[in-house]
Amino acid sequence: MRVTRQPLFGKSPDGKDGAIMIGAIIGDIVGSRFEWNNHRSKDFELFTPACEPTDDSIMTLAIAKALISCKGDYSSLGEKAVYWMRKIGQHYPSCGYGGCFIEWMFSDNPRPYNSFGNGAAMRVSACGFIAKSLDEAKQLSKSVTEVTHNHPAGIKGAEATTTAIFLARSGETIDEIRRVIQESYYPLDFTLDGIRNTYRFNETCQQTVPQAIEAFLESTSFEDAIRNAISIGGDSDTLAAITGGIAEAYYGIPETIRQSAEKYLNPELLEILREFEY
Repeated sequence: MRVTRQPLFGKSPDGKDGAIMIGAIIGDIVGSRFEWNNHRSKDFELFTPACEPTDDSIMTLAIAKALISCKGDYSSLGEKAVYWMRKIGQHYPSCGYGGCFIEWMFSDNPRPYNSFGNGAAMRVSACGFIAKSLDEAKQLSKSVTEVTHNHPAGIKGAEATTTAIFLARSGETIDEIRRVIQESYYPLDFTLDGIRNTYRFNETCQQTVPQAIEAFLESTSFEDAIRNAISIGGDSDTLAAITGGIAEAYYGIPETIRQSAEKYLNPELLEILREFEY
């Protein structure tokens, strides 16, 4: 059964102004202090002075800016994604990019480099929120992904994330989202409790996206989804960013969490967020 929760823009379930696309950023900020110091429990403080936005937030906002700049005509989205990821990303050269990506970002001739890294999935949440159909969501995801992560597994990871966000945003149930992901993308044949003690840091889509989606599927609220993602360890900021985008689409975000996260964004980044949201 489909349920009505949160429209593309406007109000969240509790009547507050929408916080479209900040879910991935919240996950990134909360997870930033755990990336190299995993915390295998759901018991932790969400925001501390040690938290910060990483490349996941910067690239999420860069893709949002690319989508905004298209003004509804996405025929040149790939080119705009290249432009804005490089233009915005170069302002933040030390926020945690992978080696191949930072080389691409500063290259005189940026070309796709056949990556299947989880960076493909952490940056695409805006595609799931702005699309008017599932087919369009998939195409937007492909356009912004293949300019760097053109390996089939990279494109798949980004599309699975975008699909989950679009379905969640559209009012599909958790059971239906699970069914679609299992039939079209990944066999979710594990539980968080089952992998918590053995899951290790992994930068591939194949070993990050399924775990991030499962963190959402086992959740009971936005905050619970973020805690789920952190609790299994691994690449914590990216895991939580992917989970956060889906969880926002499904649950909305408590105003107090949104306000706490926004304090970590400088005026330039907040401006992009506001431009996309409203």
